[in-house]
Amino acid sequence: MLRCEIRGAVRSDEEELLGLARHLNSVNLPNERSHVQRLLDHSERSYSGEIKDIRKRKYVFLLRDLESGNAVGTSMIVAQLGRRDAPYIYFDVINEEKYHGALDRHFQHTVLYLGFSYQGPTELGGLVVAPERRAAPERYGLLISYVRFLFIAVHRELFQNELLAELLPPLEADGTSYLWEALGRRFTGMSYAEADLLSSVDKSFIRDLFPSGGIYASLLSAEAQNVIGKVGAQTKGVEKMLRRIGFRYAERIDPFDGGPHFIAPVDDVTLLRNARRVRIGRAAGARPTRSLLARELAEPPYFRAVPCDVQNLDETHVSVSSEVQAQLDLAENDPAFVLPLG
Repeated sequence: MLRCEIRGAVRSDEEELLGLARHLNSVNLPNERSHVQRLLDHSERSYSGEIKDIRKRKYVFLLRDLESGNAVGTSMIVAQLGRRDAPYIYFDVINEEKYHGALDRHFQHTVLYLGFSYQGPTELGGLVVAPERRAAPERYGLLISYVRFLFIAVHRELFQNELLAELLPPLEADGTSYLWEALGRRFTGMSYAEADLLSSVDKSFIRDLFPSGGIYASLLSAEAQNVIGKVGAQTKGVEKMLRRIGFRYAERIDPFDGGPHFIAPVDDVTLLRNARRVRIGRAAGARPTRSLLARELAEPPYFRAVPCDVQNLDETHVSVSSEVQAQLDLAENDPAFVLPLG
């Protein structure tokens, strides 16, 4: 029995996406209605091809529980994070050693250097699952994460050669960043929430107000030092998944909260190598593999996928149940895309 479906998010999904944004409230998905409206408009115009510059596209996915009809998860792809009109901004984390022979004093320092990229990577972001569904046996978090890799594999020409994922660090109980309180607030005069919301539309204040030289972490509070490059408890599972499929810590962090940046060359990501284009064939007795099966549409929602059992008939044909075919409106010999869940 099919329990959920993932599809492209469009303008009519405003209330559902806003409800999920309350559980994340990040730069990519702030809990703010006007931003969610702009994001969904951007997403729909990206899927439809109305946005001609492929570097400026954003694709949002929505995971819906088929029994209740409620949206229980979301994720997105930013085609290129870092362009001439909107650079990718980060702190490089450098380890520096100091030694004085006469005193026999040796120190190891962590130094933060503000960096910019104008030809940045494709970003995987905006992932959130409703809290009450995070421990569900259907593994909603994995599904809404994996669908992005399937979409990139289908449309390899639309994305950059490097993928980036920014992970959340440990935060204060109220969601405030230890690093921001020790550093960002001092140079901007803004709260973490104010700066986070502003950065979703304009990051130029970081370039103009942050210090341009190296910042020695030893001058910051112990709480701020302890979150630099660390992964918060809420994203430990994501870190494990990213490392398993080919990502590594880039020795870079988010300038707001100190969360680590993980990167991977597209060709090194195992999920992208495992995804393939297929056609629907007739049922056979082959042993099924649990997979994501997807198809594209010319009209909204443009992209639909379901987790299901897939029988591999040969290199180019697969078989699925009549229920799956009906859900995705697939007939024999129709094109589809498949990614084993493993």
